[in-house]
Amino acid sequence: MTYRFRDLLALEPLTADELRFLLDQSKPFQEIQRHPLKKLATLRGKTVALAFFENSTRTRISFGTAAARLGADTMNLQAEASSIKKGETLLDTAFNLNAMKPDCLVMRHSASGAADYVARHLDIPVVNAGDGTHEHPSQGLLDALTIRDRLGTIENLNVTILGDLLHSRVARSNIHLLGKFGCRFTLCGPSIWVPRELEKIAPAVPIRCLYKVEEALEDAHVIMMLRVQTERLNDPPLSANDYILLYQLNAERLKRAHRDAIVLHPGPINRGIEITPEVADGPQSCVLEQVTNGVAVRMAILYLVIAGASEGGAHPA
Repeated sequence: MTYRFRDLLALEPLTADELRFLLDQSKPFQEIQRHPLKKLATLRGKTVALAFFENSTRTRISFGTAAARLGADTMNLQAEASSIKKGETLLDTAFNLNAMKPDCLVMRHSASGAADYVARHLDIPVVNAGDGTHEHPSQGLLDALTIRDRLGTIENLNVTILGDLLHSRVARSNIHLLGKFGCRFTLCGPSIWVPRELEKIAPAVPIRCLYKVEEALEDAHVIMMLRVQTERLNDPPLSANDYILLYQLNAERLKRAHRDAIVLHPGPINRGIEITPEVADGPQSCVLEQVTNGVAVRMAILYLVIAGASEGGAHPA
């Protein structure tokens, strides 16, 4: 079965079959990362516009690398050096980028729904690279690919997400994706960051909120750590020392999880705050695998929205 994607704005509307197709399309691109020559001509002559209105390191470089490895050129816009600072509207900026005739727009913005808003006004594919506290689709996909590689499945797992859930688009994308495969979620962190309403963000997905990290880690197959997003907070609810005492993932607490549990983190990691170096660098950590898999997933996304998979055709990798 081949699926067509006009844009990739969120994972919530996608079916389990569509999500599985995206993961399967990413798999051959993983092999490319292991080759001495990592260049394909699949998107030669195409241009990908990267418009990041929020700071980004991994996602921006990963999408740029994915485009280059597919043979595409890139146009880069970063908000701090753009006309947004001079009062230009988001839509006018998008129209000006579109007038330069790129073949796809990859966009990150601090406002939830911004990518969808722009997509409704452009005639080129738009890929959401993170919008406010809504979703981060490519991160959800690369997390799922990493889990499937390590554990052999993404079905019927116990997933604990630990940290600042209130502001996390990564958590939402993972819940919407993994929830379609029968996964059960435990959300844990300070009560102000883990409101009970989060238990209802994905109908039919088992979600519970807990506030004691030791209880939340019991029998977890997957532990997703989240960064404390100080840039979205006026006043953190806990001091750094209290957060470490109550919620830091260390080797002793990790023992409460399933013996084959894996640890994920979307980065950037605040070592010594939400996670200790021995866990971040330990054998159960998948942090660097996530980064590598991010390039493969984003290659698949760009390939599918720009070129589209052909019925019965060979995968470009």
